[in-house]
Amino acid sequence: MHGRLLDAPLRLVPFVKGHGAHNDFIVVPDPEGQLTLTPADITRICDRRTGLGADGLLRAVRTTAVPEAASMAGQAEWFMDYHNADGSRGTMCGNGIRVFARHLVEAGLSPAGVTTIATRSGPRTVRVPAHGDRNSTITVDMGRPHLPGTPDVVVTVDGHRWPAVHVDMGNPHAVAFVDDLTHPGPLCVPPKVAPSHAYPEGVTVEFAVRTGPHHLRLRIHERGVGETQACGTGACAAVAAHRLIHRHSGAQTYTVDVPGGRLRVATLGDESMTLEGPALITARGVIRLDEQS
Repeated sequence: MHGRLLDAPLRLVPFVKGHGAHNDFIVVPDPEGQLTLTPADITRICDRRTGLGADGLLRAVRTTAVPEAASMAGQAEWFMDYHNADGSRGTMCGNGIRVFARHLVEAGLSPAGVTTIATRSGPRTVRVPAHGDRNSTITVDMGRPHLPGTPDVVVTVDGHRWPAVHVDMGNPHAVAFVDDLTHPGPLCVPPKVAPSHAYPEGVTVEFAVRTGPHHLRLRIHERGVGETQACGTGACAAVAAHRLIHRHSGAQTYTVDVPGGRLRVATLGDESMTLEGPALITARGVIRLDEQS
């Protein structure tokens, strides 16, 4: 046994860990795109008992080193290669991109102020305060929510059913408004969402309570992760669903409280959104990956 462990291929992978409203991520610096991480590697790293523990992994790689991001190289130097904790590939993450931007600035890889980061949902503009401290909030341009108008979307948990609104923020969401955030129960398993054809690649579900015309509270079950303390795209999706139901229009700002803290979503005149919230780097180090990890 000891011989096999010692002979197993060994990799030492540098990492940074951070969170946005307690939605936590591992950032793996890989500027030249030389590191290959399999879904199994990502699952190991994100495991909360045997790994570092995180809701997702963000590989920081230059756009020129990644074929899928090369078309955005003229707009953004860095590409956020986002993966969920189960190893599946993600598209856009509102909390993750703030952590990603904080890492770039603190590591001296990008200046503070306004920068653009490439994602699988396209380039996103991020504002890191030039003279703020590490506790200052970061704002991200989230683009326009897409409301496919899918009829009869229903979320079911333990036999309880709620109508939901289908919102696409570069990743898929089903937003269900409930009377009390305890009603969905412990959310130990993914809620069932119908019709299934509306979400062929899975879905993140938001349970929302309206506490005022511009104030929501959420719980989130994120695809590929489970219940999370926050979800940036989910906060935007909930605001989009709220505006649809209550016929809001024009530029307005909303407060969204999630278990991990408070986010602010602003809608602009063209219906695009910005997301503002915290992003902290909490650890740096090296993790060992081998066949026995």
